[in-house]
Amino acid sequence: MTDYLTVGSRRYRIHRVDAPARLPYSLRIMLENLLRHGAPAEQVRALTGWRPRADRTVAVDLHPARVFLHDTNGVPALVDLAAMRDAMAELGGDPGRVNPAIPAELVVDHSIIADVFGRPDALARNAELEYERNAERYRFLRWGQASLRGFTVVPPGKGIMHQINVEYLARVVMCQDGQAYPDLCLGTDSHTTMVNGLGTLGWGIGGIEAEAAMLGQSVSILVPDVVGVRLHGGLPVAATATDLVLTLTEMLRAHGVVGKIVEFHGPGVTALPVTDRVTISNMSPEFGSTAALFPVDAETIRYLRFTGRSPDHADLVEVYARAQGLWHDPDAPPSYTADLDLDLAAVVPSVAGPRRPQDRMPLEGVKAAFRAQGHPPARARLAGSGQEIGHGAVAIAAITSCTNTSNPSVMVAAGLLAKKAAERGLRAKPWVKTTLSPGSRVVMDYYAEAGLTSSLERLGFTLAGFGCMTCIGASGPLIDEVSKAVAEHGLDVAAVLSGNRNFEGRIQPEVRSNYLASPPLVVAYAIAGTVDLDLTSEPLGTDPEGRPVYLRDLWPTPGEVGAVIDGVIRPEMFTRAYADVLDGDERWQRLGLPGSATYPWDPASTYVRRAPYLDGMSPEPPPVADITGARVLVMLGDFITTDHISPAGAILPSSPAGRYLTGLGVPRHQLNTYASRRGNHEVMMRGAFANVRLRNRLAPGTEGGLTPNFLDGDRVTSVYEAARAYQAASVPAVVLAGEGYGAGSSRDWAAKGPALLGVKAVIATSFERIHRSNLVGMGILPLQFLPGQGPGELGLTGRETITVTGLAALDGPDLPPTLTVTADDITFQARLRLDTPREAAYYRHGGIMPYVLRHLLLR
Repeated sequence: MTDYLTVGSRRYRIHRVDAPARLPYSLRIMLENLLRHGAPAEQVRALTGWRPRADRTVAVDLHPARVFLHDTNGVPALVDLAAMRDAMAELGGDPGRVNPAIPAELVVDHSIIADVFGRPDALARNAELEYERNAERYRFLRWGQASLRGFTVVPPGKGIMHQINVEYLARVVMCQDGQAYPDLCLGTDSHTTMVNGLGTLGWGIGGIEAEAAMLGQSVSILVPDVVGVRLHGGLPVAATATDLVLTLTEMLRAHGVVGKIVEFHGPGVTALPVTDRVTISNMSPEFGSTAALFPVDAETIRYLRFTGRSPDHADLVEVYARAQGLWHDPDAPPSYTADLDLDLAAVVPSVAGPRRPQDRMPLEGVKAAFRAQGHPPARARLAGSGQEIGHGAVAIAAITSCTNTSNPSVMVAAGLLAKKAAERGLRAKPWVKTTLSPGSRVVMDYYAEAGLTSSLERLGFTLAGFGCMTCIGASGPLIDEVSKAVAEHGLDVAAVLSGNRNFEGRIQPEVRSNYLASPPLVVAYAIAGTVDLDLTSEPLGTDPEGRPVYLRDLWPTPGEVGAVIDGVIRPEMFTRAYADVLDGDERWQRLGLPGSATYPWDPASTYVRRAPYLDGMSPEPPPVADITGARVLVMLGDFITTDHISPAGAILPSSPAGRYLTGLGVPRHQLNTYASRRGNHEVMMRGAFANVRLRNRLAPGTEGGLTPNFLDGDRVTSVYEAARAYQAASVPAVVLAGEGYGAGSSRDWAAKGPALLGVKAVIATSFERIHRSNLVGMGILPLQFLPGQGPGELGLTGRETITVTGLAALDGPDLPPTLTVTADDITFQARLRLDTPREAAYYRHGGIMPYVLRHLLLR
């Protein structure tokens, strides 16, 4: 029902939502979206009649208010749009029709690498190297900005995308043509959920799904379960927001929230500032949930005003939220699928690791847990300092990522701890690579105002750049002597980072143990130089007089932290930082490329190449056919992440991608990262399953992207070479996997790469939500083992020839619940994971891109 809302002197048109009081806040936002876009009655009833505990069989089609991208996912998305323009022209259509239908906002924050550190010129030098490596990609983004309507680019060096979203871009309530409606923000990074802490519903989607949304397609999602988490009490003196989020990550992973939405409510929420809330919501993917929403309340409005939003817009958000039932009432929670409870007073100082963000342990238990891994004795003397290191030596200490560098409470705590440590004469150990890469430029402003910059620099934490850096694997090389010691002595060295991801092989290829920790603990571990230490009872080091210095001696009190925050952080810092956020520096301006209907591809480019997905596409989709005579490309275990499938870190010269690039004349020192070369399908398909820590059960005793070629006497070779051999012989490939396949980042190349290698199906025990969607988007069939079954239970070795039958039914109106899989003499039923009619349509067309292009041709 259309209604009107008056805020001050302005009148807004709204779509009134009279939702049941028991309906969770997130579903009220979805309901408004359906009503405003005239969704089918069945979809509306699925929300108005939502029950906490019911089977979820109905999908709803949502229309995002905007799409949010970063450069490493944004570049390949733009490559696809450019390729779609080419294909549209080749099919006789107007390429200019391939254009965003809703705002598309891209932030360049994923490309800067921590090459230089601990020096005053670290920021300048890393930025120079960033442009040297990525000018070609950035020029392509400039073309997109000039050629596509509604496509906004935030240039490099402005901050991390999610922090820019929270501090500047997020509207909470959109206003367009006199109409007000919720800011439903879907992004190509899984941590888009950070904006949930501001009361904005949003989550991560694959790049290919984002492309469809940009072109006006709805995003289909099963009506979800919603888990309520009641917070109460207050954090103890020694605990931080990081400790709280690690506790919640452990708790929610254990409960099981994959495919569900989490909502926080209760009296503890009202006591949490927005900066703590967004720290929690940021790690929704680590919980496994689709989103992690904090409803709008007075603290939300205060934060909007404080960060420079106009008073009129802050007023609109408050009035709209109250009118539409989106205002948080801590005493009257909605009904939830499950009700969880956390007393904030029970949170203790913690870290998570060494391989997964949900593997939390109390700080006092780190030493024992590390030693329990049973490392053989090993010591190495460093040539530069003459000092010895062993297993557990901290090779990287990084204050990094949107999760923690958005939050003044932990950032100020890190600065104060550094100040106290410097006053006691402590320094970071010489083998530790120390970096500081804040999520917001405002951080350096309040550090300067508080006089904390020099103390951090004395401990080695000089500003290395404004970007994701270490958290996404752009950590750069280790100190040379440390790298040699790792190689020669097999040392298990550690990284301690204030990030949100610590999956195997992600942070740095030579570092096996990776721990998530708060920024002040990152500083503490840099001083200690090892995780083989109990920071709660053993000294970090000694002062110049030989007296032991303990963590408790340096830890700032909440009063000290609060005094700095209240004394130096002011609203004008945000308005000043974002006044020129869309303006790039002179290097960005020099990259200017005139707009044109189609992109002038450079055939010699090693960064941006036209993708082949649409080559030879017919106006009509061919009939769906069974998968016959397939071979297993890789057979994987549980919790295989998108980092395992499509690594983001450095391209090693010895890898198939490295050999390809060096063969084209690219110097070894300019190979860059997989993340930076996502616009080149030739690189990325060679990087599929190339993570140095991948363990393929078809090649026991090996690590990395190796597999047998069953067409060549089971000869073990690279995954890429085996896949190409299968393609040359017209043999389809499949992947077998365990629980949680595709966890982690919403990385579209984890589906695109396998698709280009000829993978036709993935059969797994379970899938992470975004990755399963991405597989469908690339025309790969996701199949799930039935309960109690799996490769081991069925006796599969992975050496069988695989056939999947029954796919012809996908051309009909009713989808079969299962398909028949035959592996030599073993036959079983596998659950079909095309979860919505829209997904079935995508699969019939061979993926999202041909589906959208064919529909554009019909308009």
